[in-house]
Amino acid sequence: MSKPSHNTRRDFLQKTSAITSAAAVASVFPSTASAISETASPNEKINLGVIGIGPRCTYDLTAMLKFDDIRCVAIADVQSRRRDAGKALVDKHYENKDCKLYQDFRDLLDRKDIDAVLVATGDRWHADASILAAKAGKDVYSEKPCGITIAKCQELSATMHEEKRVFQAGTQRRSVPNFQKAVELAHSGKLGKLHTMHASIYLPVLDNTWLPAEPTPAKNVCDWNIWLGPAAWRPFNQKYVDGRWRGQWDFDSGAKLLDWGAHTVDLCQWANQADDTMPIEYEPHEDHILCRYENGVKLIIDFLPEPFGNRDPHYITRLGTCPVRFIGEDGWVETGDSGEIVAKPESLQKQLGDQTKRVRGLDVGAHSRDFFDCIRSRGKTAANQDVMRRSHIACHAAALAWILNRKLRIDPVKEEFINDEEANLLRSRPDRNWAV
Repeated sequence: MSKPSHNTRRDFLQKTSAITSAAAVASVFPSTASAISETASPNEKINLGVIGIGPRCTYDLTAMLKFDDIRCVAIADVQSRRRDAGKALVDKHYENKDCKLYQDFRDLLDRKDIDAVLVATGDRWHADASILAAKAGKDVYSEKPCGITIAKCQELSATMHEEKRVFQAGTQRRSVPNFQKAVELAHSGKLGKLHTMHASIYLPVLDNTWLPAEPTPAKNVCDWNIWLGPAAWRPFNQKYVDGRWRGQWDFDSGAKLLDWGAHTVDLCQWANQADDTMPIEYEPHEDHILCRYENGVKLIIDFLPEPFGNRDPHYITRLGTCPVRFIGEDGWVETGDSGEIVAKPESLQKQLGDQTKRVRGLDVGAHSRDFFDCIRSRGKTAANQDVMRRSHIACHAAALAWILNRKLRIDPVKEEFINDEEANLLRSRPDRNWAV
C-alpha cells in the first residue's frame, strides 16, 4: 500500500487527538506459579505454554521443541484450526497426545505447573498477554513488537520488574552471529568513531478503513471478542484473522514501522551502546526518518519497498532482509538476514574470515536458548525488558513523527515528547473491556 497523503494523516489525528492515557491492566491472577529456581537441577524440565499459534509461532516453537529440557504442555488460541494444528505439531514431536488445548489463554495461565509462556499473538495482544502471564507467575518470551504503544512498552517493562519475571523480546537478531559480529566491530573501534547508522524498515502505513462485515463465526471456531482483545471493536471479517490486520492502526504497532524496526533500530541501539537511552530527535522525510542521539550519532531509518529490491543505495541487497549499516570515520560494516557481512576498508573485510557457515536472521535457536538458560539462572536475557523498552519506544517515537509529519523531540529519561501535547496524547490508546 502506498504512503497515505498528509491530509489522510490529519484526518486521523482529528479523530484521535482526544485520546488519554489508558488505565493499567488489572491482574486477575495471583502470582502462584513457581518458576524454575536458581538452584533447580539442570535436568528439571521447564514446562512451556503457548499463547497464540500462527506461522511465526510455529517457527519459534519448532526451534524450542528441540531442547530436551523444555516441555511444551499447553497451547491457547482463539481459532480452533490453529489450536488443532499446534497440538498436531507438539504431539507428533513427543509421540503422544498430552498437549492440552485452551481457547481462552486465561485458563492456560491458571495452571500452576506452567513455568513460562511463548506469546505469539498479533501485536494488539503482546503486551497485555505478557503482563497477565507475569502476574500469573510465568516467565515470558514475547514476539515483537512487544507493545503496541509507548505506554504498553512502559507498562510491560515495569510489570516484569515488579513481578521479578524473566523476559525475552523476540528480537532474535541479537543472538544471530553475523549481527553480533557487526555490532562487535562498531564497539571495537575498528570503524573509527561511529557517526551514522542505517536501520531499514518497510514503508510506513496508516490505515483506518474497515473490511466489510461478515457473519461472526461460532465462538468455538473463533472467539472474536478475545481475538480483538484490548483493540477497539469492529465487525468480523475472515481476512483479519488470516493476517490482514497488519497495517491497521487498531491492530498494528506504529504504522507498521516496528515490523522491521523492532529488529533494525534495536541493533543500532546496541551498536551505539545506547541500550540505556534512545535518540532524542526524530525528523520525517520522504524516504526516511532522521534521528539523532545526544552523543551526536545519526540514525537513519530508511523506508524500503516490499519486496526488498535494489532501489536504496544505502544497502547491498544480496545481504537479505532487515539490513543494517554502521558507519565510522575509518570504515563501515553492513549485514542482513543472509548471514553475510560486508565491511570496508578491504583490510577489515579480510579480518572477518570464513563466512560460509551462516545462520539466517530468522533463526530463534540461540535466542530462545538464552531465554531458557536465564529462567534457570534468573539472569538478564539478551533482549530483556529494558532493552525492549528503549528500542521499541524509539520506534514508536519515529512512527509518531511520521504520522504527525513534523520533527519531534523526546526526553529519554521521562520518555515524554518535549512541547508537543498532541504527540504525548498518542503515546497511549484506550483499552476495550474485553474480559467479559
